[in-house]
Amino acid sequence: MTGGEREARRTAYILAASQAIIGSAAPIAFSLGGLAGFYLLDSDKSLATAPITGFSVGMALGALPAAAIIRGLGQRGGFMFGTAVTAAGGAIATLALFRSEFWLFVFGLLLLGVGSAFVQQFRFAAADNAPPEFKANAISFVLAGGIVTAILGPQIVIFTREMFAPVMFAGSFAAIIGLAAVGAVILSFLKVRDAAGAHQDVSQEDARPLLEIVTQPRFAAALTCAVGTYAIMTFVMTGAPLAMVGCGFSADEATLGISWHVMAMFGPSFFTGRLIQRFGVERIVALGVFLLIACAIVALSGIALWQFWTSLILLGLGWNFGFIGATAIVSTAYRQSEKGKVQGFHDFVLFSTVALASLMSGAVYNAYGWDMLAWIVFPVCVICLGALATLSFNRRSRIA
Repeated sequence: MTGGEREARRTAYILAASQAIIGSAAPIAFSLGGLAGFYLLDSDKSLATAPITGFSVGMALGALPAAAIIRGLGQRGGFMFGTAVTAAGGAIATLALFRSEFWLFVFGLLLLGVGSAFVQQFRFAAADNAPPEFKANAISFVLAGGIVTAILGPQIVIFTREMFAPVMFAGSFAAIIGLAAVGAVILSFLKVRDAAGAHQDVSQEDARPLLEIVTQPRFAAALTCAVGTYAIMTFVMTGAPLAMVGCGFSADEATLGISWHVMAMFGPSFFTGRLIQRFGVERIVALGVFLLIACAIVALSGIALWQFWTSLILLGLGWNFGFIGATAIVSTAYRQSEKGKVQGFHDFVLFSTVALASLMSGAVYNAYGWDMLAWIVFPVCVICLGALATLSFNRRSRIA
């Protein structure tokens, strides 16, 4: 193992541990955001998923500032700043529940989303610090930390949601403050890099205009697949707890369904990088898309608890292969001197679309039911497969 790969592994492990702790705020928000919104609303329950939309909007709004702050303060300083934002979001969401203020709760989750935008940068930070042959593995290592969030987040919900009864769910959002504090301690072990020196190292490498970078067929196809897989995952996942409770299952059963889903999202990350190295990134992304199609087929087959849980597991697996693969493609489409603006643009487009998907999930579910959420998976997957086919055709054309 070379010194560069050893250092890349160390960085990836620290970021994976931070992802495991700070990232647990996301399943807490997704498990309870819609349910808490439903209980806070006196009328027009179609807005119940607005808090989750606020979370996604926060990720979109935070994407460009997060990239700029990390570039200015360095990775350690920037990520520590992000944990402070996450703690503030947890505090405001808790206060909103005590005061029964719906829109303040939405704002609290928006701040949690901004904090999550910094967590989303972990995968790029791991890739940027890794040699080319180790990039996919570095991304996988970081996202593998999510397997802990799959267990930790929902368990926090189960054990804390009645902590401040009769104010339901307040304990779970208060726990996010503690998660942020622990995450900050872990991030303190990241090596401090001289941000100014880093800029000097890449300043001699010409940076292309953003439009030229994002219109590359390789980047465009990767962005399409990243947006498609992430948006459809959020769209179905956001509506799933409402559908399960609406079908007579308990809030705990809905939360456990999200737990299985998040485990499926991050569990394969231990070997996704190796699969990409062996079979090629385009094949793994395509596998992810077909798993999303399988999720929709199972969801349409019935409304038993096992069918909800199985569809959520397939949804998580499809997201893992599709999103990690798409991120690996994106990481090869820009130069070091271009990474800040490209990563910020990528995540802004990604999470803007995800925000729209989460908002539409509640409206579509209330108007048309669970089946319609599943049917919408199919056209999105067709678009992703078309982007992959175009990418493969362009590559063969260049070879010919």
